[in-house]
Amino acid sequence: QVQLVESGGGLVQPGGSLRLSCTASGSIKSINAMRWYRQAPGKQRELVATITVGGSTYYADSVKGRFTISRDNAKSTVYLQMNTLRPEDTAVYFCNADVLTSVWMNYWGQGTQVTASS
Repeated sequence: QVQLVESGGGLVQPGGSLRLSCTASGSIKSINAMRWYRQAPGKQRELVATITVGGSTYYADSVKGRFTISRDNAKSTVYLQMNTLRPEDTAVYFCNADVLTSVWMNYWGQGTQVTASS
């Protein structure tokens, strides 16, 4: 019923930038918090950033000052601007959102690969 689709991943050199997008579609009545997670090979999935419907944000210490999360409620889209990328940022980045259809439910996107390597 609800799909989250990420885009914008790719290969960049360390120090480069990428902008990820995630758009929710389906029989959506409302979306509360939207989040970005990432999972590197051999590591646990970690929360990167969160944004509430009102625009309050949270960032993991590892990305604070480099990444910016934002959202466009009219487009049901969340963004992650990633600057000064480091090799340790390399991971699959997943979009996550709390979405109301008939009930509130948490949804995940398929993920998009981000690689910061020279």
